[in-house]
Amino acid sequence: MKNQFAELNGTKFYYELAGEGEMLVLIHAGICDSRMWDDQFAAFAEHYRVLRYDWRGAGQTAVVDTSFSHHDDLYAILNHLEITKAHLVGCSIGGTIAIDFALAFPEKVISLTTVNSTPRGLKFDDPPPPQWDEVDVACEAGDWERASELEVQIWVDGSQRTPNQVDGRIRDKVRAMNLIQLLNDEKELGEERPLFPPAYQQLNHIQQPTLIVNSDLDMPRIGKAANFMAADIPNSTQVTVTGTAHLPNMEKPDEFNQIVLDFLRRHPIPLRNQMSRE
Repeated sequence: MKNQFAELNGTKFYYELAGEGEMLVLIHAGICDSRMWDDQFAAFAEHYRVLRYDWRGAGQTAVVDTSFSHHDDLYAILNHLEITKAHLVGCSIGGTIAIDFALAFPEKVISLTTVNSTPRGLKFDDPPPPQWDEVDVACEAGDWERASELEVQIWVDGSQRTPNQVDGRIRDKVRAMNLIQLLNDEKELGEERPLFPPAYQQLNHIQQPTLIVNSDLDMPRIGKAANFMAADIPNSTQVTVTGTAHLPNMEKPDEFNQIVLDFLRRHPIPLRNQMSRE
C-alpha cells in the first residue's frame, strides 16, 4: 500500500493506493474522510488498483483559502498519478463529486457508482431533520463535539433509529471524522466553482454504466434523489441496501462490497480502450 501527499491546485492532498488492475477511485462522504472506506479498500484492492483520498478540508488534506472545484481537484490527482480512466465510487457528497466529474470529464470514467448521493442543484421541499437547528446552535457556541454527535444522529442513525440501535464503533468513527470537518469549516475553504449547468439538469448526458445505491433508513429526500437519477441516467441500475442509513458501506460492508464488485465485473473497461493504451 502506498500512502502519500501530492501538492496540487494550491493544497496538499492525502491519498492511498493499493492493488493492481483497472483503476477504482473511492470518494468519501461529507461527514467522513477516506477512512470510511476501511472495509472496502483492501477488499477491492484484491481485484482493482484502488485510490482513496481526502478531499480538501477533510482528513489529512489541508484547507486553503483559494477558489476550487472538487471535480477539478480529482482530475488533478488522477493526472498526477498518470491515471487515464477509472471507475468512480462516491458516497453522499462524494457521489455528487463523482457525478460532476463524469459530466466534466466523461473520457476518464469507466463506470459510476453513487451511494446515497444527490446530484448538484436538485432540491426537494422535505422539512429538515429536527436536529438541524441544534447543530447551528452548537456550532455558534463552538461546541463541536455536540455538533458532531447531532450530525451522527442525522446521518448514521437516521430518522427511524435511536443511537443505541446503531453499532457504537461506527458512530464513534464517524463522529471523529466529522469533527475534523467541523473544525475545518471554521477556516476559510475558499469559494467553490460549481459545474454549470448544474448536474441535475445534465444527467441524461451520462453514458457510462451507473450503479445507484440507496438505503431505506436514510432521509426521504435521499431516496427521492436516487429515484430521480435512476429515471434520468440512461444506463443505470438502482439497488437498495435495507436496514442501513447514510453509510451502508460501513453498516453492511459485506453486502455492499458484493453489490459493487458484481456491478464492476459486469462493466470492465471497453476492449477498444484497453487496446488504445497498449
